[in-house]
Amino acid sequence: MFSAMFSLIYFIYNTVYPMYSLIYVDLLMYLTFYLFFCTDQIDGCLGPSTVVLDHSSGFEGLLFVDDDLLGVIGHSNFSSIRATTCVYKGKWVYEVLISSQGLMQIGWCTLNCRFNQEEGVGDTPDSYAYDGNRVRKWNVTTTNYGKEEKLMARDGGTWQIQGDPTILVTLAHIFNHFAPLMCKVYLVEDVLMNFLLSILEGGGSVDEHPLIQQLLDLFWLLMEDHEVSECLKQLMMSLLRAYRFSPIIPDLGFQIHYLRLTTAILRHEKSRKYLSITFDVLRSVVFFYIKTPLRVKEAGLEELIPTTWWPTRFDKEGKDERDTREETSEERLRRRAYERGCHRLKKRIEVVEELQVQILRLMLNNKDKGTGEASRYIFLNKFRKFLQENASNRGNPTVLCPPEYMVCFLHRLITAIRSYWDEGKRRSPGSISSEDAYVPPQLFYNGKVDYFDLQRLGGLLSHLKKTLKDDLAAKANIIIDPAEIQATSMDDLDEDEETGAAQRPSGAVAMGGALARPSWLSSPTLGRANRFLSTAAVSLMTPRRPLAPPEKVKIRTLAVEHRTEEDIEGSHGNDGLLLGRPFEEPDQPITEKSLLEILDGVVMMYNLSVHQQLGKMVVVSDDVHEYAIALKDTDEKIARCPSRRPDILEELQKSQKVFAEKLNHLSRRLAWINATIYSKEKMLDVYWLLQVCIRTIEHADSTGSLFAFMPEFYLNVVMNSYSALKNYFSPSNCIEELPGYEDTLAQLAAILAKHFADPRIVGTDIKDSLMQALASYVCYPQSLRAVERIPEEQRMAMMRNLLAPYEQRPWAQTNWILVRLWRGCGFGYRYTRLPHLLKTKPEDANLPSLQKPCPSLLLQRHMAELLSQDKDMAASFLNSVLNQLNWAFSEFIGMIQEIQQAAERPERNFVDTRQLKVCATCFDLSVSLLRVLEMTITLVPEIFLDWTRPSAELLLRRLAQLLNQVLNRVTAERNLFDRVVNLRLPGLESVDHYPILVAVTGILVRILVDSNKQGISRAASVLLSDPCFQLRSIQYLLGEGDAGDAGAASADRKHFSLHAYTDYISTEEEQKVEQMLTFLTEESKQAAASTPTSEDDLCPICYAHSISAIFKPCSHKSCKACINQHLMNNKDCFFCKATITGVDDYTKPASS
Repeated sequence: MFSAMFSLIYFIYNTVYPMYSLIYVDLLMYLTFYLFFCTDQIDGCLGPSTVVLDHSSGFEGLLFVDDDLLGVIGHSNFSSIRATTCVYKGKWVYEVLISSQGLMQIGWCTLNCRFNQEEGVGDTPDSYAYDGNRVRKWNVTTTNYGKEEKLMARDGGTWQIQGDPTILVTLAHIFNHFAPLMCKVYLVEDVLMNFLLSILEGGGSVDEHPLIQQLLDLFWLLMEDHEVSECLKQLMMSLLRAYRFSPIIPDLGFQIHYLRLTTAILRHEKSRKYLSITFDVLRSVVFFYIKTPLRVKEAGLEELIPTTWWPTRFDKEGKDERDTREETSEERLRRRAYERGCHRLKKRIEVVEELQVQILRLMLNNKDKGTGEASRYIFLNKFRKFLQENASNRGNPTVLCPPEYMVCFLHRLITAIRSYWDEGKRRSPGSISSEDAYVPPQLFYNGKVDYFDLQRLGGLLSHLKKTLKDDLAAKANIIIDPAEIQATSMDDLDEDEETGAAQRPSGAVAMGGALARPSWLSSPTLGRANRFLSTAAVSLMTPRRPLAPPEKVKIRTLAVEHRTEEDIEGSHGNDGLLLGRPFEEPDQPITEKSLLEILDGVVMMYNLSVHQQLGKMVVVSDDVHEYAIALKDTDEKIARCPSRRPDILEELQKSQKVFAEKLNHLSRRLAWINATIYSKEKMLDVYWLLQVCIRTIEHADSTGSLFAFMPEFYLNVVMNSYSALKNYFSPSNCIEELPGYEDTLAQLAAILAKHFADPRIVGTDIKDSLMQALASYVCYPQSLRAVERIPEEQRMAMMRNLLAPYEQRPWAQTNWILVRLWRGCGFGYRYTRLPHLLKTKPEDANLPSLQKPCPSLLLQRHMAELLSQDKDMAASFLNSVLNQLNWAFSEFIGMIQEIQQAAERPERNFVDTRQLKVCATCFDLSVSLLRVLEMTITLVPEIFLDWTRPSAELLLRRLAQLLNQVLNRVTAERNLFDRVVNLRLPGLESVDHYPILVAVTGILVRILVDSNKQGISRAASVLLSDPCFQLRSIQYLLGEGDAGDAGAASADRKHFSLHAYTDYISTEEEQKVEQMLTFLTEESKQAAASTPTSEDDLCPICYAHSISAIFKPCSHKSCKACINQHLMNNKDCFFCKATITGVDDYTKPASS
């Protein structure tokens, strides 16, 4: 019988490097069991129970054998050694760990084999061997067998790690020398990164290349942690630099290559968590940015978009006409070719964006808890710090994230959030979908989310905690820790120490039960056991009670770095971020609570810099528009250029070429910007964010006084995101095509209408912003109709707030809102551009443009109802309007006096631009106040003309006084107003006769022509009795005047006349003015013919009206107008300073 001896032969051929060859014999578990009992129980095995190397007779050459006879080192050219056990029947396996390079033959032999310095196992007839290095089997002769023993090999397009686990020992020795080199930045960037990139060169998804994951496993297994950390840090920094500074090519190949490798690295859980902890978000944001090429040629956009296009048709106001039906066939072909090129570019950019979203999804993974805290919670804490740095250092650009990076980051983050949100919806059908997402109001007051020093709607957080602590306890079952209130006010420190609250660190927060969790139980350094202990401790300390009244929970603000997953997501009855749910908030699961905080951060990001950047990038579209107008104008000039002027033609052709080249460049650059910033998908992201903020505000508003805890930036984002959708994304995308746009408009209208005068909002800036947003909202027909669709109760409340007295509040914006509700209904008030400017510069496209009139008859009716029913409110409102008109027009006259004096000085003087702007603003305010008076007297004439109302006569006299003042200042021949208007100073374009005189005329026509007979009589009497009244001012409106004035006027100067504005003033309106002039002329003649009043009977205050009132108790006298106006601000007598207790009518007794 042939007896075979189990031998392990270590056969070394040539040692190239001075390195020892070493063998470790490590029997497999099942083999060890067999061999240990082979002599007694196992059939087919002979030898000692423990298998070792035979160091007594079974070797040849110079060898060093370990003391345990399990390892061997060869020192001669050819050495052999065998084991002490043999087998003769059955199947047997053994394992050898090899930790050096070289040629080795390992196999089986019989006892008859004799080895020497030339022959080893496999070289004799009675032996068989395998050489893994040369991939051959040996039995005297040799043939190919097995696979090459390599660490890595390419299998098709994929790299794989080869060999058995035995190779790990060899790798350990390799990494012992290799690891220090992996920390060198130049080797990582030039060697390691390029090698990893080469693994992904075959294409396909990142999942098809597991070698990178295996290599990272080896790094963490065979290298020290600090070495792996430094290597990964340098690798990611190299990738970041490469991505940021790589050139832009048409297919974005470089960017895609680097993002694929970044994705592959982040798929490795341990590496991802380390990088999430080490890298701040400010650096990571670079991976989500797609930079805009400055030079089109470098980006290859000429090849990608060979045909360019830009608008060539404009309306009278210089705006693009989007009607494609009027395009020529050539224009249509160019536009479609350009759109195809833009579509190709967009598809390539979408590949990059998809990879960026994959990276974010990896960073937002909350299921990878096997090696510690999940990636999402690491990212969340870093993200909040990132927001804090950008919110707290807005004046220090060096530490801020560039706005263009923030825009791209926001869009990728929204996509990733929505994908995780909808995945949670599929797992939990009872939760809400991302389409209905919102941020619950609890986050704003329960202290779980840090909003840094950002302003709240109700003021400072410390103030709100003190003033609304009872509301928090009643509505949200929350008790603010007294220590926190005392710390903010620095009062009652002794009491703070007695309660023990001062000894608790700031990390202490409440669990979901009735007792605050001690901070030492939730320390982030104590580990999982302590977190379990904290839950058990609270459970023991909080006895079970009936569910009936919820218990109060004591809370303190929680620092970001002290939070755990339990603090965010909650557990064992702890609501986490949703602690303190108010009764008004529905008890319905929303989504994973960590996503709510990330969503809250996205809203903050938009407010910090995204909206501002969206506005900046519109400048490219504006440039295209301006150059297109210039090119069209140049083409028209070339067509009109006479053939006898070749010099002019040549210059025009040069300009034409420059404009065309510039438009070619800008149109391609605009295609890139539209694809990366203003695409349909980006518009939907901003629209979704708008809807999130609207729902968040609605939920917070339902909590009553707790609404004051909401940060101001939510209202800012609502207003700004709507503005961006309306102004920045058009005309490439249409806002009306957004899903549910009409409903969203109505929701936004309700928010603006309710909160612009909300007493819970105290910040001046946010109140001004709300007022401006509402003023802009009512300018456009579609949004104005949305205001009209809100519930009637809200509409009435809005109008009541608009009609509040103007004193001690920002009244200018309120007045603009009322004016815009009236525009289109007033006398000569239907223009979209100031008529006097169109007369002088009809083709100037840069003139200020107004929106087309869109009055609201419904809101006007509400205004009339309120002023009719509430007499006190009507009187206070109109008195405040008249006061502001008096102030605004007086300020305007004072400023134009200064401007005129500066213009008349012999030395050259420049009028301050700011002064001109303020002067024009005062003029515009005067006109708008006059229009509000016109609207009021048209809708509710009885306020002025029904003298049974207590303040009607006083209001009418004040109105007449102001109207006469305005008319006299504006209509006097060669007066100050005329001279300043004729200067035509830049900045004073809106200052002219037409706007203000037409507004005054509208008021006069309403009270002197359109009223009833009694009202007309009273109005004429008051107007004519005013000492400032001049009939010449009324005649001026129709271009009439006395002969002396006409003769004094220069021949080259045209008189103002309403007849000259037939495009803006109807024939009916002209006839009413003529009727009014005829009536006043007759009344003036009758008044002049009547018996003059004795000077003794005139009011000693104004000397304009007869004495008609007597004071109590002092019996001094004046006219009713003077005493009524005086009593509005003072109760003392004009003459004796006695306190007036009453005023009676006075009639002069008949003379005897």
